[in-house]
Amino acid sequence: MNRPRFYLLAASLTFGLAVACVGNGIEPVVMAAGAGAQAGRPSPPPSRAAAAQPPGEYVGEATCAACHDQSYKGTKHALMLNERTPAATHGCESCHGPGKAHAESGDPALIKNPKKMKPAEVSDICTSCHNRASHALWDGSQHFQRNLTCTTCHSVHAPKGEPQLVARTEMELCASCHRPVVNRVYRFHHMPVREGGLTCSSCHNPHGSSNVRLLRAGTTIDESCTSCHTDKRGPYLWEHAPVSESCTTCHEPHGTNNDRMLVSKLPFLCQRCHVTSRHPPTVYEGYLLQNSANGNKIYARACANCHTQVHGSNAPSGKALLR
Repeated sequence: MNRPRFYLLAASLTFGLAVACVGNGIEPVVMAAGAGAQAGRPSPPPSRAAAAQPPGEYVGEATCAACHDQSYKGTKHALMLNERTPAATHGCESCHGPGKAHAESGDPALIKNPKKMKPAEVSDICTSCHNRASHALWDGSQHFQRNLTCTTCHSVHAPKGEPQLVARTEMELCASCHRPVVNRVYRFHHMPVREGGLTCSSCHNPHGSSNVRLLRAGTTIDESCTSCHTDKRGPYLWEHAPVSESCTTCHEPHGTNNDRMLVSKLPFLCQRCHVTSRHPPTVYEGYLLQNSANGNKIYARACANCHTQVHGSNAPSGKALLR
């Protein structure tokens, strides 16, 4: 095909396509030279100034900062990359509510102030975002029922410790209410909390759990303990009844002055239950030590000198937990 005929055919096809577009209500697009390289590019986003314009009753963070010097910068609430944070939405007004009426009149009653609100109302503000994972069971939890709220333990504007706690450490914070329990970690045998190996939240979830005593793992105390002490989980051919019921029957999990964090010294701990066994159920005293072979049960590991498998035994002949 020669060049004149090619141009004539191309012009005819272009004209026919334009007529078809107009007939179907489609506006033909005419691109200037050099525009083809930009045809696939998306339209540019609106400017930051246009995007920063607060809608409706919101006035924006800059208006708040003109009067209030309290800031949440440097905390996780200020991470704009997370779409669930206040910084990614309405800033201060994400928690305190629309501030247009308050900014125009200066009336403090026209803005939400958690310090003057009921605990449940404050919790509703926080759980509008913090409603997943470890926070999912806050409603109805022990702390919720005792009229505690998120700001009892956490501070948005002036945290002293992580995660945004009002105290320097987690143990210090828990001790403000649970002082008798925290004092136990200062006994000779204790959980490594004061050394920093564990924290209160290693075992407990203060925001609510499906277990007793706000324990994180499982649905019983035993399941919580055996989430770490897996060798005591069983099942056993010969079970020890108090082990099946609760580890805290014999152990004090926060701390004690007895070996292996026991609630009492051996053999007196065993004699709390074994009072009618073949061994003398009475407290061992001087005469017994000098005149009976049963006196050996007060030395060394006491009852555990022989009954080594106190948590349970899988030996066919281990009924007495001897092996």
